[in-house]
Amino acid sequence: MRLTLLVPELIWPEPGDQMTLGKLSTPGFTWLDGHAEFLRSTRISQEKALLDLFGRPDGSAAAFRRLGEAEASVASPRSDDGLWLCADPVHLCFHHERIVLADAGAFEIDDGEAAALITSLNATFADIGVFHAATARRWYLRLNTAVDHVAEPLSAVAGRRMDSELADKTSPLHRWLNEVQMFLHLHPVNEQRAAQGKPAINSLWLWGAGVAGMAEQAAGSADALFADDPLAIGLGRATGIAVQPRPTALAELLDSGAQTPLVVLDQLLPTVLYENPENWRQTFADLENHWFAPLRAQLSKNLGKTVKNLEIVAPTIYGRLQWTISGGERWKFWKKGRPLADIANALAAVPLEGKPS
Repeated sequence: MRLTLLVPELIWPEPGDQMTLGKLSTPGFTWLDGHAEFLRSTRISQEKALLDLFGRPDGSAAAFRRLGEAEASVASPRSDDGLWLCADPVHLCFHHERIVLADAGAFEIDDGEAAALITSLNATFADIGVFHAATARRWYLRLNTAVDHVAEPLSAVAGRRMDSELADKTSPLHRWLNEVQMFLHLHPVNEQRAAQGKPAINSLWLWGAGVAGMAEQAAGSADALFADDPLAIGLGRATGIAVQPRPTALAELLDSGAQTPLVVLDQLLPTVLYENPENWRQTFADLENHWFAPLRAQLSKNLGKTVKNLEIVAPTIYGRLQWTISGGERWKFWKKGRPLADIANALAAVPLEGKPS
């Protein structure tokens, strides 16, 4: 088996945080680190990493993500024409004189609230396009007229302090988004949320622009995808490979019969976005027990159902990190890996320029 794992935020983004990185037992991952060829490149988002793995570096994240939604959720409006954007509901607030964006994963929004807001947006801004909520947290906008709109993916901005702009100020949508923010501020749903002490749904994050038909051109080398993320699922469906839910452990994957699977292990991502170091530690320990330690056993022994080649791709704040084990590298028993804290400190000592794409 030639296995590829996509593991966003594999290294905790605060290298000096010994409470999180220190004394975390990771013999499986440490062995993998020691026996792998390590490559660090420009920082990219989880979404961009997925598009790259499927051979669609310039593809439309919105169109692919819609393909990954449940069929009943995308039945209306049509998903095979027009320019689509992800239009995800967010909460903007001031923190230390700067604006912080929280996505809907950081606060509750129910289906009724989402439906009411979508109905009002469609009634008020019909000249812009048609809104659709696939879930309470994931919304889309099909534009009436195509425009250029450049914005970072939601995972690159959620939970982070924003600079002065919230989107591409050169986009025709920027001025319109200001109108949307004023409209949402006065909406009865937000008045009720304020009365209940809940964060207001006071803006949208528009990103992932592209034509839906582009999704049909996806290509990749994997023969099976194991993921829960809708963008990954959409890419898998567009490619025509088998798509299954994310396995709980390596043993479950080995029973699938896949020869070149791609597995998206994105459990660490929300713990970083929402700054929960204890959950990050617990989640990494789970990955260690169910994936990294079993992978060490598979790669270091000549087993009947062995993983012979492994690639771990990790979009992180330190850059796109990649560990590759193939051929004779796995038999070099004298090589030693690094503790997570040492990896983080080494990466932080040589920072990369630029923001994730």
